[in-house]
Amino acid sequence: MSAQKDPAKLPGVTKEQAPAAAPPGVPGPRRGQGGEGGTRADGTASEGTVLNVFSHGVLVIWGLLVTMPLLWAVVSSFKDDSEIFGSPWGLPSVLHFDNWSRAWDKANMGQYFLNSLIIVGGSLVGTMLLGAMAAYVLARFDFPGNRFLYFLFVGGMGFPVILALVPLFFVMKNMALLDTYHGLILVYIAYSLPFTVFFLSGFFKTLPTSVAEAALIDGASHTRTFFQVMLPMAKPGLISVGIFNFLGQWNQYLLPTVLNVGDPDKKMLTQGLVALAVSQGYKGDWSGLFAGLTIAMLPVLAAYIIFQRQVVAGLTAGALK
Repeated sequence: MSAQKDPAKLPGVTKEQAPAAAPPGVPGPRRGQGGEGGTRADGTASEGTVLNVFSHGVLVIWGLLVTMPLLWAVVSSFKDDSEIFGSPWGLPSVLHFDNWSRAWDKANMGQYFLNSLIIVGGSLVGTMLLGAMAAYVLARFDFPGNRFLYFLFVGGMGFPVILALVPLFFVMKNMALLDTYHGLILVYIAYSLPFTVFFLSGFFKTLPTSVAEAALIDGASHTRTFFQVMLPMAKPGLISVGIFNFLGQWNQYLLPTVLNVGDPDKKMLTQGLVALAVSQGYKGDWSGLFAGLTIAMLPVLAAYIIFQRQVVAGLTAGALK
């Protein structure tokens, strides 16, 4: 083989004009391309670069459309009414924290917030426990009626809850469960179980069977295998479906409106927010209304910010197995 010629020794080429030689083992630029990555010889951007820039631009626009109204509501909660209408896009001259205290105390948002925490917290624990147990059995065991029960849960996802409001009201009334915490917790659990079982049953199928078999060989019971082996392995899926259930139950308005009709102190945060919007609209207390709106959406934003990586991991875990 002939030795590679030095470009600087070629006729008509000086050292200043000669391109720098690539180190040993590092390939130089391909023929037909310039030294710049992602561009062709004619200087135009490659198709992948254009698509990447376009997709990032769409994501930036979508992010602004989502975050700007939220930021505007938070900023408006620290203004007074004159600033909200006089300079709606400006920053508040003075932070009016009394808007938050007025919405928390006088509009009774504090009591509504506590009611929502109690009901959603209890229903979330019950939904995750019962849903995980049912999904594990349907996904890992074969028995007569397995597929029937599975499709029964799946069919519950397509059943509109508005069709069950009237019979559900009379059932709750006959069982003396109206205007009670435990009554609404039971309804929330039944409302969230179909999606939970559907989501987790597919997730449990992706977990390795050898781990459960090894635990059974070592003498562990099915209950111990589920709680100490399989349930920790399903943590990404549990976190994902738990956040979805939390968001759906926290923002639920129809069920508490129908089932919490007697005691105003048992109302949920969504009911209190609607009542606040009606009353503050007549009073003209728009700053208090924005403060109440911010109080209602803070737990949802906190859940997204804290568990965003777990949500993505849970949604993609089944595809990566």
